[in-house]
Amino acid sequence: MKSKLTILLLMASMLVTATAQEVEVTSRQRLLEGVEGPAYYPMLDSTGEHLLFLTDGGALKVHDLTDGVTSVVTRDYVAGHDACWGGDGNVYYVTQQVGEDHLVYRTGQCYDASTGKTVQVTEPQHGAMRAVPGTRGGALKAPGRGYASATDIGSAAWTEENRVHITVGGEERVFSPVDSWAGYLWASLSPDGKRVAFFAAGKGIVVIDLRGQMLALLGNYEMPCWYNNDYLVAQNTKDDGHQFTSSQLMLLKADGTWQAELTSPTSMAMHPTCGGGRIVYTTIDGLLSEMHIQIHE
Repeated sequence: MKSKLTILLLMASMLVTATAQEVEVTSRQRLLEGVEGPAYYPMLDSTGEHLLFLTDGGALKVHDLTDGVTSVVTRDYVAGHDACWGGDGNVYYVTQQVGEDHLVYRTGQCYDASTGKTVQVTEPQHGAMRAVPGTRGGALKAPGRGYASATDIGSAAWTEENRVHITVGGEERVFSPVDSWAGYLWASLSPDGKRVAFFAAGKGIVVIDLRGQMLALLGNYEMPCWYNNDYLVAQNTKDDGHQFTSSQLMLLKADGTWQAELTSPTSMAMHPTCGGGRIVYTTIDGLLSEMHIQIHE
């Protein structure tokens, strides 16, 4: 009886602790209002000082959040998620062109943010090519000839079909920790490099360690990005089979024990990105905003 009472008291204590946790949105402001048109797929660098985004026509631009200057990376077409910040401060991205044979050809590019110059790093090739950020550089993964900025780009994570690839100390590891009917997407390495979050169709967001062991399931949300080592921001979208009916941002604890809404379902907020304490996102209409939060534990 005494043992049961102890367990009940412990459970009650845990419940109080869990419900006491909350998040406060301390500020929210529009970005590039009246300066740029619709902006999609924002991506902050690790410092939170520079923001990549795509225009409505697929051009890639970078905005300096310190001095307010916006620069064009390329006016060639770049698809969503085909650009990333490397750990060396450069931008690695993929442009697309339709050849005379009516096939799509992809070309790997590297943009030096310090000089504003771009170097073509792969020849045009048919087939998938994905930009992969590393802690020391970046890479462009392709079935044909890819590219890496260095022999060791540091730690990195990316997905291919129903596999998640993790590079640690020059060693590539491949895992399939959960079954997924339509594969994995949106791998994201935690700031301390110890965990990876990704989306598995039919399962939602999965958190694993560097050995592929599943640590937590965070719910059926998309596009996870690490806010810090303990929390992630993700989008929660609903549709009717034809179009989005709602979309909001969620704050998720990495161990799966807690979550909170950062925006309302009617906000149509999506494509979250985090860096340097900032959260940047856009809406279905391409309206960019920046958010700051405070987590009370």
